[in-house]
Amino acid sequence: MRALVLTGPSRAAVQEVPDPVPGPGEVLVEVERAGICGTDVELFTGGLSYLQTGVTAYPVRPGHEWCGTVTAAGPGIDPSWLGRRVTGDTMIGCGRCPRCRAGRHHVCAARDEVGIRGAIAGALAERLVVPARTLHALPPSLDAELGALVEPGGNALRAVLAANVSAGERLLILGTGTIGLLAALFARSRGAEVHLLGRDPEQLALARSLGFPGGLRAELPPLPWDAVVDATNDPAAPALALDLVEPGRRIVYIGLSGVPSTVDTREIALKDVTAVGILGASAGLPGAIAAYADGSVDPHPLVGATIGLEEVAAALAGRRPPAAGPGPKLLVDPGR
Repeated sequence: MRALVLTGPSRAAVQEVPDPVPGPGEVLVEVERAGICGTDVELFTGGLSYLQTGVTAYPVRPGHEWCGTVTAAGPGIDPSWLGRRVTGDTMIGCGRCPRCRAGRHHVCAARDEVGIRGAIAGALAERLVVPARTLHALPPSLDAELGALVEPGGNALRAVLAANVSAGERLLILGTGTIGLLAALFARSRGAEVHLLGRDPEQLALARSLGFPGGLRAELPPLPWDAVVDATNDPAAPALALDLVEPGRRIVYIGLSGVPSTVDTREIALKDVTAVGILGASAGLPGAIAAYADGSVDPHPLVGATIGLEEVAAALAGRRPPAAGPGPKLLVDPGR
């Protein structure tokens, strides 16, 4: 089968690789759509921290945002999974350690992350094999685009829940990429007043077209912000979030910069602020599926283009398809 393989910093190619075979407890999925994520870009450029720490090493087969159909099952799998459209959890814990037993498998020290770290090859391929215990069935109402957006949606939903804003309260989101815009959609569906702060004119225009006030830092109105979500890769954004949030409220950090950020913890204490970090979509996946299915959140406008596997290397290098729309998310159809 064909799969995208990263062989070193800024080196990627579609290669013929052996067809995967599901083992005990595993299923084979024919990939319908996969998303290109900022983590995939960092794997491509060599900037991902996992590469620096040795947790991940080349070659890597990336892709952790996906949907597809189960076409084969290994021993011990309920045959009712066959033929079902699914997506899956990226974070796969060992299942035995105290963290996993407490429901925190996404921070298991021995975890695999599909297409990022560990032994499970990613979904920027025609097929992938994953443990059946990680699957989430997709209702018929979810098309391929929505199915591939469940994983980033789960991350965004977790960020919104961590912000702990009630209906009518004001949430500021730093960043107008996929996660920032998804978080805005989920927060609005729960009744929050959402503003976005960004830098990219096209993405800010998209945010406004979706009904969100958004602008540059100089244009930010002097309002009290009941919570701030940092969904950027800007190393200065964590400190800005702390500066802007109301005392006694919450900051949520879901964005990752390529270099360490500096935050004055004295300000966290003196403002009595709660700071929350978000890693992975695991607990947010069911809620994202439900919100997409009932129509309370519609992320279709966030998709800029759907491309084939052969175009992914260029996209990872920052070259968007000429006909791409304003949406920040690029999806991949491996069958093209």
